[in-house]
Amino acid sequence: MSAPAASFPLIAIEIGGSKLQLALGDASGFIAQRVRFEVNRKAGAEGILQQIDVGLKSLLEHSKPVAVGVGYGGPVNWRTGQIVCSHHIEGWDGFQLADWIMGRTGLPTYVENDANAAALGEARFGAGRGLDPVLWMNAGSGVGGGLVVGGHLYHGAPPGEMELGHLRLDRSGTLTEDLCSGWSVDRLVREEIAKNTDGVLARVVGQAGWVSGEARALTPALAGGDPAASRILDELASSMAYALSHAVHLLHPEVIVLGGGVALLGEALRGRMAAALPPLLMEAFRPGPPLRLAELMEDAVLAGSFAVAAQRL
Repeated sequence: MSAPAASFPLIAIEIGGSKLQLALGDASGFIAQRVRFEVNRKAGAEGILQQIDVGLKSLLEHSKPVAVGVGYGGPVNWRTGQIVCSHHIEGWDGFQLADWIMGRTGLPTYVENDANAAALGEARFGAGRGLDPVLWMNAGSGVGGGLVVGGHLYHGAPPGEMELGHLRLDRSGTLTEDLCSGWSVDRLVREEIAKNTDGVLARVVGQAGWVSGEARALTPALAGGDPAASRILDELASSMAYALSHAVHLLHPEVIVLGGGVALLGEALRGRMAAALPPLLMEAFRPGPPLRLAELMEDAVLAGSFAVAAQRL
């Protein structure tokens, strides 16, 4: 993004299970300076806090921001800035993150769940700009969501959030997250490889230097015309569309934005979802809102955290 003509400086922080980002920017979403760390899960919350300390000192060395916005990868109390817990890293339960950052910076600090921050970022500066309401669906290691109405995040009554990952897909209790998260797609690929050890997916994953994350094999397998990869993607798109059909019936967003690691499957996934969604909607609502891929990529949480800080300041 190009630099704005004039705006007060802000700090944004993204705390994830594998990466940590801090940035200096402003309410336009412009990023002037970025500091990035890889998270050492074994070091727990204390290790991440030490990294944040280093990043804050770097950003504050030559700037005078007026507030801090944080997108945290887990449930939070957005009113108080307290972390509820982490599903990935030990040591966060009940931690007063906003107070801790304020103690180091002297700046008002506002904490949101990272899916909410990303939703606001995409609504204000990305694929949802100019549209209202904007529904964000994040499919990565887990499945999350966010709803932006009138340019502001919708939280609902506490402790409610837009938990798309916990929508039930059947009466037995199957969750969206059970079928649509990155690890669930990894499992589908592994199951296919076990059935067909000579197939395209098996050859892709079996390449020298391949690392974990079998879902990534779908893109090259699809490019090679692999029918097994196509079946897995059809199944994934069907489950995601089924979950979103409930959200459309209740919330009527003007657009749905898809993000997260699973959305990196790109148009192959988006197109299948766009085709699967309309038949699941009541006739009066068809064809339903357009589905768009996220535009901001790894900047979504940071951009949204700038917006959170500016709005709540």
